[in-house]
Amino acid sequence: MKQVLFVGDDWSEEHHDVELQDEDGRRLGKAKLADGIAGIARLHAMIGEHVDEDAGPVEVVVGIETDRGPWVQALVASGYIVYPINPLQVAWFRETERSSGGKSDAADAYTLADMVRSRRHTLRPMAGDSGQAETVKVLTRAHKTLIWERTRHVLRPRQMLREFFPAAMLAFDDLDAPDTLELLGRAPDPVSAARLSTTQITATLKRAHRRDTAAKAATIQPPCAASSRASRRRWPAPTRPRRPPKWRS
Repeated sequence: MKQVLFVGDDWSEEHHDVELQDEDGRRLGKAKLADGIAGIARLHAMIGEHVDEDAGPVEVVVGIETDRGPWVQALVASGYIVYPINPLQVAWFRETERSSGGKSDAADAYTLADMVRSRRHTLRPMAGDSGQAETVKVLTRAHKTLIWERTRHVLRPRQMLREFFPAAMLAFDDLDAPDTLELLGRAPDPVSAARLSTTQITATLKRAHRRDTAAKAATIQPPCAASSRASRRRWPAPTRPRRPPKWRS
């Protein structure tokens, strides 16, 4: 069974307001992304968080009010189905489908996602590119696939940590950052994490070339120190069974 995801992209020269919906129109996520490769990478990661590995092929449909520029070309090269929509069509759809015709970036992103989800049979997708762009498409799709794979690999330990080591979710912002992986390798459980000193954490952050290491270490150490106490409350240590008394003959 094919999984279909819908993206509304309200663009400007500086940023993109995007909304991600499923086939039922349920909002899966929204974000304000910088224009450029960093924003495209964040969009791939946002979509990748909601890709079902067991659902088979994935189709991503994007509605945006332009058909030009590197951003649009990157969307097409990534294998997404892009619908460039006239802003007048978007305004008409918003006014007919919603009681309020008020305009905002977030509202337009929602409208564009809703429009390609429910009315894409009335829209025309962007045509394929020239043969010269095929090489760019291969590289761009490989970039997207790597981001999706990385996102899936991060989601798995995040789910495990949420059950076994929830303090790590408070201590570490980015689970695939080099300093986070090194610290989790050194302290993979609540007991060992509680033994981490601020000096050890600071040294790890410096090796990863983090800025403001002292302040960041100060935010990491307290949740780690508290994790052992929380773990003991949740899973009390097993008691040693008492030996049966010896009977004298």
